[in-house]
Amino acid sequence: MKTQQTLITSKQRITIILAVIVAILCVPLIAMQFTNEVNWTTEDFVAAGILLLSTGLAIELVIRNIKTGTSRTITLIIILIALFLIWAEMAVGIFGSPIAGS
Repeated sequence: MKTQQTLITSKQRITIILAVIVAILCVPLIAMQFTNEVNWTTEDFVAAGILLLSTGLAIELVIRNIKTGTSRTITLIIILIALFLIWAEMAVGIFGSPIAGS
């Protein structure tokens, strides 16, 4: 019974991850309707979607596989810091790498 309950919560977490990704990507889509300052192309949405999806799935893997609270928390913080650094690099080029958007 516990296996079935765990499977249901895993499916629910995946659904939540996908819903959050869609909600985050709707923000620039809606903003583009009201201002010219937000100008995303299809490639921008695809890149952001891939980055958010890979982060969400990495978080799901950590939640499923790491049982210790401290190890899980540290790993999740590292994943989120990596997301924010990659996002910032792609947006404004804080490190000046080839993936910089500027």
